[in-house]
Amino acid sequence: MTPVTVRRVPRGRYGFSHVARMEWIKLRSLRSTWWTLAITGAGSIAIGIAVGTNTRDPAGDLTNNALAGVVPGLLLVGVLGVLVMTSEYTSGMIRATLAAVPNRPLVLAAKAAVFGAVALALGEAVSFVSFFAGGVALRHGIAAPNLGQPGVLRAVLLAGTGFCLIGLLGVGLGAIIRHTPAAVATLVAGVYVVAQFIGAIAHSVAVYMPILIVGNSLTTTKPECPRNPAQCPHFLSAWAGLGVLCVYAAVALAIGGWLMARRDA
Repeated sequence: MTPVTVRRVPRGRYGFSHVARMEWIKLRSLRSTWWTLAITGAGSIAIGIAVGTNTRDPAGDLTNNALAGVVPGLLLVGVLGVLVMTSEYTSGMIRATLAAVPNRPLVLAAKAAVFGAVALALGEAVSFVSFFAGGVALRHGIAAPNLGQPGVLRAVLLAGTGFCLIGLLGVGLGAIIRHTPAAVATLVAGVYVVAQFIGAIAHSVAVYMPILIVGNSLTTTKPECPRNPAQCPHFLSAWAGLGVLCVYAAVALAIGGWLMARRDA
């Protein structure tokens, strides 16, 4: 019989692919991960169907209506991103992880890549299902939008991207704060509460708030303005909004990686 040689990677010499595989095993082994993703997807789609059923204005942005569930769904994805990072500090598993992979920025990069890919896959699936389900739910003789109309495919694709970027923002905040309740509170306050407060008093600043970018830049196909044009904020274009969200996620991850390299586990 020919002996089988198993190639072992020396401790501390793992490459990105090894660490990413390790992070994927940890992520998929938790039932709470899949339950949270399932609830997020089902809730987002259900909201899109409910909004479609109650839509009565055929001149409105029907695509944005169908994607209405994306905005609340981002909250759960962001919280899950926080937990991907903070749960290891809470359980003490981070010590074993860093003992095997002393390169701390590499660990964070692998976590972000794995979770970002999962969040992106979920986001795109939810966005397309919500779009078609919301269109089917339309009543009152309103024709459903289709992907060939101007800006529709872009809005659906970027809505899914929003899941990924808010999730990565959560991972970054988890790495920075390391304490689950504090990191979740910061995420909710920064993405939701502060955005609504700023939106009420300063429209020019509100357009840069993450949740308003998703709801008013990424998922729209036409500008939404109240009857009084003076009250209509000039929201960012879809691609500018996407760029701002990328910056938020990148800055949070960069600060988190910098702090991980300098703090004790």
